[in-house]
Order: sequence, then structure tokens, then C-alpha cells
Amino acid sequence: MAITFGYARVSTSTQNLDAQRDALLDAGVDARHLRVETAPGRRNDRPVLAQLLSALDAGDSLVVAKLDRLGRSVSHLVRVIDELERRGVALRSLSEQIDTSSPAGRFMVHMRAALAQMEADLIRGRSLDGLAAARSRGRVGGRPSVMTPDRLAAARSAIHGGQSAAAVARALGVSVATIRRHVPVGTIDA
Repeated sequence: MAITFGYARVSTSTQNLDAQRDALLDAGVDARHLRVETAPGRRNDRPVLAQLLSALDAGDSLVVAKLDRLGRSVSHLVRVIDELERRGVALRSLSEQIDTSSPAGRFMVHMRAALAQMEADLIRGRSLDGLAAARSRGRVGGRPSVMTPDRLAAARSAIHGGQSAAAVARALGVSVATIRRHVPVGTIDA
């Protein structure tokens, strides 16, 4: 007997699955056959998805709210779709209104996946360009250093005065590794 399974995924536990869950149930997925997972899309280990894919049989259907919920990348999505097709499992994506039970549906899945990958690559490229531009202007991203100029001067003075790196770290409230990272190696005792 053919079963219609649903798969919903969010990237973090702070995101809400309700919209995906409601859409899948409205599309005819029985709540007993709905699988949900919290895992970033780019992660390789998505145990709920892996278990679901292995449970699908010929004639079954897999329904997702959006294609990006299913695949990590275009190549991963294409592999999943190819595997489903080879096993006789139909894929339906509600947002994109795609159904792989037809040749036109299979074509649309591949086109949408390629466009999604291109968009992700463009966003990634713009982010990297922005970071490079900021660096060229002297701005560095990330967490500010705990070693302010005053702390660094005090650490250098104390180290040159004969104090151990551990004692200086305790006095400044930082780790020994931080002291070793900011004060030249040849000036720190072993």
C-alpha cells in the first residue's frame, strides 16, 4: 500500500516547524507519517531524513514544503531526487508546486535546484566581497580581543620584569594562551 510521507526541517531549535507541518498535513500527509528534524541544511548527518529515505518503498510519495528543506546543495538534492526516482518514489514540493511523478515535474525540480544553488553562491560571494572590503579598510570581524592596548603593555612589562606567563594571565584575568599569543614567544618563560 502506497504511503504519503512528509518531511519538515528547520535549521535551529529557535525556528518554528508549525507552518511546514500545517502545509504538509493540509496536503494529505497523515500525522503518523510526518517526520520532522532540526538540523542545518548543509549538515551531512541528518538522521531523520536518512531513516525516512531508507523507509520509502516503490509507489510511496515524499512531500516537502520547499525543496530547500530536503537537499544540502544542488548536487545532494539531485542525488536524492534521482534515488527516489530510481526507487519509484514520487517527490512533491508544495511551495514550488512540483511533482516528480511527471517528466515536466522532474525537469522543474532540477531547474529550481540549480537556481537555488546559484542564489546561494551569489550570496556567499557577496558576503566574502564585503568582508574583504571591510578588511581593506582596517576593520576586522569577529569578537573583539580581550587584550586591549593597556593590557598588552602591562603584560609585556610584567613578562620583561620576570613574571611568569601564568602569573600575568591571572593578574589580567585572561588565559595563558592569550598571553602567549600576544607577547612574542622569545620573551615568555617556559
